[in-house]
Amino acid sequence: MKTEEAEGGTLETWTPQEVHTALDEGRVVLIDVRTPMEYGFERIGAALLMPLSEFDAANLPDEGDKRIVFHCGSGARSEKVARKVLQAGWGRVAHMEGGFGAWKAAKLPHIATDMASGAPKKVS
Repeated sequence: MKTEEAEGGTLETWTPQEVHTALDEGRVVLIDVRTPMEYGFERIGAALLMPLSEFDAANLPDEGDKRIVFHCGSGARSEKVARKVLQAGWGRVAHMEGGFGAWKAAKLPHIATDMASGAPKKVS
């Protein structure tokens, strides 16, 4: 994980593998900031949807002991959202480097659309 002091707090940049491990261990809340259409087509199973177009840091869930990690398609939108969260007064927040594209490139599990049936299917 990379860290950077920014916007009055700490911005963490996690690799897809680090996010996957933390999800398996129950240490993070993963928030997808892509559009509902992107999320509906393919997504990380445990990710919550909070689209950038409607994003408001005041509506973030109480993470308790868990770190909130944002992700998008490439990492650009999630970094933008993470910086907004820091500006809203959070002390530490994270985003996933390379986004969902990097997640898939790392061959990590996700849910995709079966093009033959239109039904969701698990991809390992």
